[in-house]
Amino acid sequence: MSAQSDQRTGLVYGFVAYGLWGFLPLYWHLLSAASATEILASRMAWSLPVVLVMLAALRRWSWIRPLLRQPKRLGLIVIAAAVISVNWYLYIWAVNTGHVLEASLGYFINPLVSIAFGVLFLRERLRPLQWTAVGVGTLAVLIMAIAYGRVPWIALALAFSFATYSLVKKGIKLGGIEGFSTETAIQFLPALACLVLLGVRGESGLVSGGIGQALLLAGSGLATALPLIAFGMAAVRLPLSVLGMLQYLAPTFQFVLGLTVFHETMPPERWAGFALVWLALAVLTWDALRTARSSRAALATARASAAEAVAEGAGPEAVAEAAATEPSPSPSPSPAKP
Repeated sequence: MSAQSDQRTGLVYGFVAYGLWGFLPLYWHLLSAASATEILASRMAWSLPVVLVMLAALRRWSWIRPLLRQPKRLGLIVIAAAVISVNWYLYIWAVNTGHVLEASLGYFINPLVSIAFGVLFLRERLRPLQWTAVGVGTLAVLIMAIAYGRVPWIALALAFSFATYSLVKKGIKLGGIEGFSTETAIQFLPALACLVLLGVRGESGLVSGGIGQALLLAGSGLATALPLIAFGMAAVRLPLSVLGMLQYLAPTFQFVLGLTVFHETMPPERWAGFALVWLALAVLTWDALRTARSSRAALATARASAAEAVAEGAGPEAVAEAAATEPSPSPSPSPAKP
């Protein structure tokens, strides 16, 4: 398969992944008769059978035994599983209590929070336009807080919890499927215990909600895994800069759903806040594209210099010096996955 064809395939997978994540509010809304706690527990419990099928199909088991001998990484995985559980619960609760627009705002803000975390915890250095984007995003949150008379805590909690999850995941260094598998395995027993407790108390939609409700709750595991699989297929085919732009599709779809399907109100102050966030993301995206283009140009120049040195019969030291000028890619925030 040619590189161009491979990239087109990656774009299709990327649109599928972020499209599914963007339309997840419709799925959770179908389950609104169940509590957010039961939906979350079902999502975690039913993800394990799905991930076991995935691992069996790929025959990808060899990483498990070495991981079990690394308590530090296992501890980080437990933290990641706990943080993403909080993120999922807030998202489900927000959708089913009429806060889809604020939830979408959280995932728009997430890249800005991830950049701030990179500066605070990883000592990453920002370019001037990245600082500008973070400043504009902060101003947007302040304007909405003043206009509403309250901090948009749902959006901030979603953004900060996912940024924390991304930060912890950087220390774990596991592949997408492997990381999802370990987190799901950790979540399974608490989720199962929660479902059993709800059943004993007579509060289980899985038991009393009819066959349709039971199938939807069971299908939440597939709804969690399918976009992740599509994202993994896209990630190996697309540059990070393209993935970074695609990540805005999910909150955009959520925003449109909030307006057109859930008919949430958008007073002027909310439009102003969203407009500032979109401006910040436009600055961030333009800066990322410009930097990626400059890096590619510098890389091509360095490779041409190395090839010229080889053609002229230069020594190994000169060739190595020419190749050493190849730029390293600048860090980018992790794409958000609701």
